[in-house]
Amino acid sequence: MSYDRYLAICRPLHYAALMNRRFCLQLVAASWISGLLGNSIILYVLSRLVFCGPNKIDHFFCDLIPVIKLSCSDTHLMELVVFLLSSIFSLPPLLLTLSSYLCILSTILRIPSTTGRQKAFSTCSSHLIVVTLFYGTIIIVYLLPKNNALRDLNKVFSLFYTVLTPMANPFIYTLRNKEVKNVLSKDVRKIRAFLRENTGT
Repeated sequence: MSYDRYLAICRPLHYAALMNRRFCLQLVAASWISGLLGNSIILYVLSRLVFCGPNKIDHFFCDLIPVIKLSCSDTHLMELVVFLLSSIFSLPPLLLTLSSYLCILSTILRIPSTTGRQKAFSTCSSHLIVVTLFYGTIIIVYLLPKNNALRDLNKVFSLFYTVLTPMANPFIYTLRNKEVKNVLSKDVRKIRAFLRENTGT
């Protein structure tokens, strides 16, 4: 999405040529293949661990790091693999996204009209907030050193990237659409009218 926004704002005349169907399919394929490859490596190394102790996870859900802590075998290799893959799959995309937004910001600041700047910035700000929330919490959970203070906070932070970000995405992107806002306001009016009729007020 950051590359799409970069092209739309920084190179609008080249957008149709650069963001074509073939390139979109390549981006999707790269995402799927890299995700499958990373998860396959983690599952392979995880399957080599021996679990012989308690089977209670100190977490809200079956997250990778609490599962690793249940192992009674040496987990250094697994922890190294998780750190390396987390670094590879979080830091470069975050840096690319932030660098594209720096280019976008410099382009927005050169727009002469105030309304044009506001429209361009509002288009990107919601995506940047979601990206920062998603990658920021992933970096805190998987890349920062594990200490007692962060251990309990990691449970909360993991809810951000697993629950809050996917739940917020539809609201952030669809509520910016005028048609969705109109339909939503009509539905709210219908619900209010229905409640007034049924409650007699």
